[in-house]
Amino acid sequence: MSKLTFKQLKKSTWDDFEKLFGERGACGGCWCMYWRLRNKDFEAQKGEGNKVSMKQLVEQKELIGLIAYLNKEPIGWCSVAPREKFVRLANSRVLKPIDEKPVWSIVCFFIGKKYRKQGYSVELLKAVIDFCKKRGVEILEGYPTEPYNENIPAAFAWTGIPSAFEKAGFKEVTRRSKTRPIMRYFLK
Repeated sequence: MSKLTFKQLKKSTWDDFEKLFGERGACGGCWCMYWRLRNKDFEAQKGEGNKVSMKQLVEQKELIGLIAYLNKEPIGWCSVAPREKFVRLANSRVLKPIDEKPVWSIVCFFIGKKYRKQGYSVELLKAVIDFCKKRGVEILEGYPTEPYNENIPAAFAWTGIPSAFEKAGFKEVTRRSKTRPIMRYFLK
């Protein structure tokens, strides 16, 4: 029987992260740096530059996210960190803070192609909840994309979809656009 496990991205798991993201860095050279950089900086270092920036964060021992493993094979990723680590959230009209409470943000998922649409995003969210509980986080926040239909292309599902967040226990707290709810999970 297959067993799903989760590990934090750090020096010892970097090779697994790199294997999961592949030559293209997940989606077009992102390396999960999209939310951490201003658009100008992100575009300027797309690809290898983003990979180098992510590796630097890992070497600085930043909390960045979790890798999901199925039978010891890296199959998925979820980015989670304190909201202030994500520059683009601060500059977004739709995803701006809803209050002054400190939150950790879930901004990105990447599931290997052959493992998509099998519920692994929900399991990653549950693992993130446990990860955050151990760190004393009080509120987790996610920014999924509302799909227009059942066959949402993977390129548009990288922030997750609301049904996965709901299955993990998140509740919608506000919506400033038709397709982008802000969802929260209260750990305390």
